Amino acid sequence: MTTAVGTGKTVKLEITRQDTQGGSTRVEKFEVPYRPGMNVISALMFIQQNPVTSDGQKTSPVTWDMNCLEEVCGACSMVINGRPRQSCSTLIDQLEQPIRLEPMKTFPVIRDLQVDRSRMFNALKKVKAWVPIDGSYDLGEGPRMPERKRQWAYELSKCMTCGVCMEACPNVSEKASFIGPAPLSQVRLFNTHPTGAMNKDERLEAIMGDGGLANCGNSQNCVAACPKGIPLTTSIASLNRATTVQMFRNFFGSDRMVD
Repeated sequence: MTTAVGTGKTVKLEITRQDTQGGSTRVEKFEVPYRPGMNVISALMFIQQNPVTSDGQKTSPVTWDMNCLEEVCGACSMVINGRPRQSCSTLIDQLEQPIRLEPMKTFPVIRDLQVDRSRMFNALKKVKAWVPIDGSYDLGEGPRMPERKRQWAYELSKCMTCGVCMEACPNVSEKASFIGPAPLSQVRLFNTHPTGAMNKDERLEAIMGDGGLANCGNSQNCVAACPKGIPLTTSIASLNRATTVQMFRNFFGSDRMVD
């Protein structure tokens, strides 16, 4: 058993592994040297360099996604001790051992802890989560926003498409069509932007159909799990009001295309 220099302590991990997409799963146990302040990623890096199980069996390096290591990119999401979270910001000292690492089940598993988050990015395409500005020429200063509105819009813009909220949501699954809380919150963000509001009606229409707002069960798991503290349920409540107004406009007809 490998021990950390000066401490004699080790970290025990149980990792759910899967060699191919749709393949069978297994759990492998590891022990890595402990050092103060280490996070889950650092433990995985040690296993990657020393792929040997706790009983001395050689195995293949564990696969997972990571990029920024600063809780910004959202790539390193996984289920840690039964809770979906970012492995870069999850500290070993705050976890009970053995530490159980599993892939998020909402998304197809590519290999081990690596998942395919394409459904999130496709949902963002569906709701046109961007400000439509054509051309590369100088457009000058953008439209001004009241400071109060800009501040809460900034909170919504912190979304890093990590998928944690979708993993925590009981209404999101591989077989369900619900697009999830993160894309819904982005609808609110871009509908509020002075330029993005040009496509407000189109975005609302996109979430009024199958897989949209009506599929939310209001469990509020998403807002509790979000690593950025984004007020997702507040956005969903706001969109409920906005889509209700849009429904009446569609029924009675209106020449007010944009508020």
